[in-house]
Amino acid sequence: MRFQLDEDLALLKSSTRELLEKESPLADTRSLMEDSPEGFSKALHGKLGGLGYLSLLLPPEQGGMGALALVAVLSEMGRVAFPGPFLDAVLAVRALGDAGESRWRDRAAAGEALVVLARRESVGTGEPAEPSARFRNGSVRGTKLFVPFGAQADALLVETREGLALVPRPDAGWNAKAMPTLDHAQRFAEIDLNERAEPIADREGASRVLATVDRLGALGASALLLGLAERALEMAVAYMKERQAFGVPVASFQALQHRAADMLVQVEGARSATLRAAWATDFDPESAAYLSAVAKAWSGPAARRVCGEALQMHGGVGFTWEYDPHIYLKRTKTLEQFYGSTRSQLEAALRARRI
Repeated sequence: MRFQLDEDLALLKSSTRELLEKESPLADTRSLMEDSPEGFSKALHGKLGGLGYLSLLLPPEQGGMGALALVAVLSEMGRVAFPGPFLDAVLAVRALGDAGESRWRDRAAAGEALVVLARRESVGTGEPAEPSARFRNGSVRGTKLFVPFGAQADALLVETREGLALVPRPDAGWNAKAMPTLDHAQRFAEIDLNERAEPIADREGASRVLATVDRLGALGASALLLGLAERALEMAVAYMKERQAFGVPVASFQALQHRAADMLVQVEGARSATLRAAWATDFDPESAAYLSAVAKAWSGPAARRVCGEALQMHGGVGFTWEYDPHIYLKRTKTLEQFYGSTRSQLEAALRARRI
């Protein structure tokens, strides 16, 4: 059975593609990724907030549309290798809403302020059971690593040993140090915190909020990976039809046809797993955590293989900076490790099934 989006979601998907092709084509955003300190367009981020995109995961009465809508949007963003903190901002809006913090939630949802989560404290994919950052006497102290677009954020949602704390940007700015990765579109920061803060959830409440964030983050990353892989396959096939060898297009070579077919299998597997997890999130919450873990565990390696093959199929030019395949491969390798690495998602899926 082939899953189809309903009419409203199909319209959302097509209108998002039209918007991104107009406002954020890769040919234009490469300069933002490569040269600007921010790494994304703040004006476009605000426009997305005004159009309601940042509210996708809020309840329907607050403008939310659900997980299937999130997947429809993020898969389109993956296709253009969309730069910026969109997924992180959407997750923060949901976390603020779940924690009952309405003022910053409304500002972040409208695109007027950028709020992101600050959680990671180690370089490896594993995290200690308890964060070392502390909230005491109205202040947060500690160091957070790989804070997505943290240096550009107006506020941080910081996981501490006592719960979740909201830390507005200090007047002097964040004590932040860039943490570059191979993905030049991403902006991670190491942030040393000794700032005034507001508690918004105790430890028990924070665990519930962050469990939802983890599940939705895995789903959102899977959708991005799906879009990246889908577009990488299209680029590879288009190039194979153009590239001539021995007087014929290389697309006529059976060996390359087999490799393209294998890439399609990976893409369709990612599509099935991601849409199934999104459907469960909206309509079958009991299985949502398991299926979201499965989707991320499949989509990460699948997209990496597809984007790696796309680069190879471009031949020598595939490795050059001027062509686009390396951008897609770098993005997939980054997403594969964040929002729950492949190994951690496999472990989560096994725990969900008590294996």
